[in-house]
Amino acid sequence: MKIRVLIIYTIIFLFPALANAKVFIIGSKNNIFTLALKQQNADFTIVSNIDQAFNIAKRGDGIIITAPGYPDTTCSINKDSYDKAESKGIRLFVEFPSTLPHENKDGHTPIQTYSSKLERGIIVSPIMGIEPLSIVGINDCKLIKAECSTPIMVLGKVAGYDKAIFGINDVKTYPLLYRDNNSLIATTSFSNCIKGRYAPQREWSQILSYILGWVLNKDDFTIKELPSDPRPAYTRNEKLPRKAKRNAVISAANWLWKANLFIHPSWEKELMRKYQVMGGNCNRFFGEPITDKMLQGNGSRGIMEGHASNISSDGSQEYRYFIRADVQGESAMLLAAAAQLSKAERYHNTSVNLLDYLFHTSDFRDGEGGERCKRSSAAYGLLGWGNTHQWVFYNDDNARCILGAIGAAAMLDNSRWNLYIVENILAMLRLCSEDGFFGARLELADLNKNGWEYYADRKNYINPSPHFESWMWACFLWLYDKTGYEPLLEKAKRGITHMMEIYPNWKAQNGIQQERARMILPLAWLVRVEDTPKHREWLDLIVNKFLENQDKCGAIREELSTLPGRQNLLVTSNARYGLGEASLIAQNGDPVADMLYTCNFGFFALNEAYKATGKYKDALESLADFLIRIQVKSDKHEDLDGCWFRAFDYERWDYWASNADDGWGAWCTLTGWIESWIGVTEKFVDDNSCYWDITKNMEMKSFLNKSLWLIKR
Repeated sequence: MKIRVLIIYTIIFLFPALANAKVFIIGSKNNIFTLALKQQNADFTIVSNIDQAFNIAKRGDGIIITAPGYPDTTCSINKDSYDKAESKGIRLFVEFPSTLPHENKDGHTPIQTYSSKLERGIIVSPIMGIEPLSIVGINDCKLIKAECSTPIMVLGKVAGYDKAIFGINDVKTYPLLYRDNNSLIATTSFSNCIKGRYAPQREWSQILSYILGWVLNKDDFTIKELPSDPRPAYTRNEKLPRKAKRNAVISAANWLWKANLFIHPSWEKELMRKYQVMGGNCNRFFGEPITDKMLQGNGSRGIMEGHASNISSDGSQEYRYFIRADVQGESAMLLAAAAQLSKAERYHNTSVNLLDYLFHTSDFRDGEGGERCKRSSAAYGLLGWGNTHQWVFYNDDNARCILGAIGAAAMLDNSRWNLYIVENILAMLRLCSEDGFFGARLELADLNKNGWEYYADRKNYINPSPHFESWMWACFLWLYDKTGYEPLLEKAKRGITHMMEIYPNWKAQNGIQQERARMILPLAWLVRVEDTPKHREWLDLIVNKFLENQDKCGAIREELSTLPGRQNLLVTSNARYGLGEASLIAQNGDPVADMLYTCNFGFFALNEAYKATGKYKDALESLADFLIRIQVKSDKHEDLDGCWFRAFDYERWDYWASNADDGWGAWCTLTGWIESWIGVTEKFVDDNSCYWDITKNMEMKSFLNKSLWLIKR
């Protein structure tokens, strides 16, 4: 009889309350919880404080307390509020609280906070279909330290793409979300997920759905879609406008101004001194954004790299204060392309200024007090890596910089930099081994000590890394086509032949896909100068392997090398996460495209391969459309509007990946490597042209003849 009465009581009194549960929200009127409840037509009321909420709320209702002052101010709550929620049968969700409901008798212990560095959120108890050990991003997380034996989510530094692949047993973790009787407690601000750009969007929709479902006692509560900014310019299946490629190029060029990346003398010295150290670790040259309140340069003092990958709690990103030579030449090429499309003088003039800065007014070419401009210098003609590392020479950076300068000069129809271009290519040529390999990095002290002949005479020296070597060979082939100078062809062919004979046993800097992407260009141009069945076979082999990883949306999926000893930068433990360069993926199959190392260079090279052979057109067009779709669109962050981030998860259709790379992680931007090569290639695909053809008639032979002293002993 007692059981029957209890059942009737439950049906009459409790179920109606739960079915018609109301939610009372303390916080801003437009926080993510109110937006989600409006989306589902749920009943909620904004109240000014928790006492008002408890006076109105009935058994089965819910109360949400947000922290609009996060990360500076916690939301105000005391121990009595937790007790009252339990006694009244009210479900209470509170984030970033000033007090936690500890089990000790006095109910209060002074709170302690923790600010994250490389940590990410980890699901440890299933939430709305999210499996345990799934990873989510909580950018610049600040939390209240809490004791909890059964958390739902924790914060910890773990390796992995979207799963903690090495577990969390060896990791210090902090509770992020946990239950305590009638209270659901978030030790950080979950309502900051839009402003703070938490990712991935899909998983955060599920997490917030879980919280609101718990507050409403409705297991089926589902948020359809979270608002996002920044966001991809187009959806996966949206029809692209007729001028989409042209618009993407102009947006890419305009981003350089929107982000205020052109250096101005009024702030140059102060900020460079503040954030740079001569010869220091450039991965630490991060600093405040350049704002609209500061004067912007015109290219005559150069251009900055872009953004570091780390995102602050307000959604902003630090700028990189490492001023590189390569991005000057590459950015000049993008601006020259935009000038051809729009005829706008600012694109043309800024492109010219960047090339003048690169070759004349900066120290990239004649650093060390002008010593490198003396004919006796073994480094004559080379371009220093950066303004704080003038004595460091990467042939990869030199090659990309010079290819950018060549493309810009051709589109600007200006030959005044041609001598420096030829001298740079010959400088790389004379430092190659007999087999055609430069090596990843040379430094001025060693060059001066050994002399350039020492490097030219190296026997059996190979560096099986297309990332570092291959675009130098492309430069050799390009200049050979213009001059007929045989040593250029000979060194390029030797290097390419060695590389193809040992494929796939290559070094893989961040993955084997980036190496394939880099190798396509010299193979395409080798077909241009020597169209043989063997050379076409090599090109087909690498292009087809590269395209095996092309998704139907056009994205090129990253792939790690599986050869022992050839994967340079694989994150092999939780402890190694975030300590150096790294791939965006944790294991093969992760659905990520990389715009810093793979899609950008592969896109440019694939267009050259198509124009050299007439093949690969469909794959090229598909990749072009994909890159247009994922170009960043932003209303709130003008400094990001028109850029491309390094990473894109093409299954989620979201900017997401492992952020293990130190500084150049998932959300970094780069004026040269990313923006320029993608933007310029979109122009080429749009007007059915290519780099080889637009530079075909550049007169280089007279400049070569003036520079042959470089390779004479």
